[in-house]
Amino acid sequence: MKEQAKEGATTKPSTGTRSFSTSTRRRADMQTHSSSEPLLDPAMIPSAAAGHTFSVVNPSTQQSAQPPIQPPTEEPLPPGLRFPLPDRKKESIHRKDRYHTLVDQITNLIMKDGKKSVAQHNMSVILSTLRTSPAPTYSPTRALLPGTPPAEHLPLNPIAYLEVAIDSVAPLLRLRSQRGAAGGGVALQIPVPLGKRQRRRQAFEWILDAASKKQNRGSGRDTFPHRVAAELIAVVEGKSGVWERRGAVHKLATTARSNLKIGQRRR
Repeated sequence: MKEQAKEGATTKPSTGTRSFSTSTRRRADMQTHSSSEPLLDPAMIPSAAAGHTFSVVNPSTQQSAQPPIQPPTEEPLPPGLRFPLPDRKKESIHRKDRYHTLVDQITNLIMKDGKKSVAQHNMSVILSTLRTSPAPTYSPTRALLPGTPPAEHLPLNPIAYLEVAIDSVAPLLRLRSQRGAAGGGVALQIPVPLGKRQRRRQAFEWILDAASKKQNRGSGRDTFPHRVAAELIAVVEGKSGVWERRGAVHKLATTARSNLKIGQRRR
């Protein structure tokens, strides 16, 4: 094996130089490629129409190829409306606005001793009870809010269920006692209109008062929200005594309409 290795070592080692130039070969390949085929794919070359569309147009020399912007067309008004509807308020992404305004207000009203978590639990039980309860039966003598959905649709949306129950019995007015309005220290009852939150607050206070007088149907920590939910269902069905309280307030306010001019005169 040593002799064979000595015999195979007669070849001369390479000196590191080449007999040809790689740059010359590369230049020849580029000339051949440019003469035979284009450097770009034909699919990448835009057509004449596309080049005219995307070309930069000088506004001082000629007009742009884009069509002019047309003003938005006004949508036809719904039947029965003379003016367009107001723009919908953009929803806030603040953490304090993550709940419905009515749900947040009712949660604060049922809160006791500053225990917000307990009030939120009671509110969730109320909404869950409204969601799982059967569809209510509307009373023909108790008019609910205009545009109230059908009874079978209310359990599908418990927040709308709560809104219909509270806004339907919310009073429009309250009576304010003004001393000396009639002269001689005699007090007069003057009707005063209420705002939206004031109306809802008064209506839910009546509902809480009526729910506190109901008997418990079971035992446990969730008896209070179940009584409130039962009273809300009774309001929608027209069986609650809150309707009589609302009617009495409106009747007294209607009777005291004549005191408005006297109260304004004495101010």
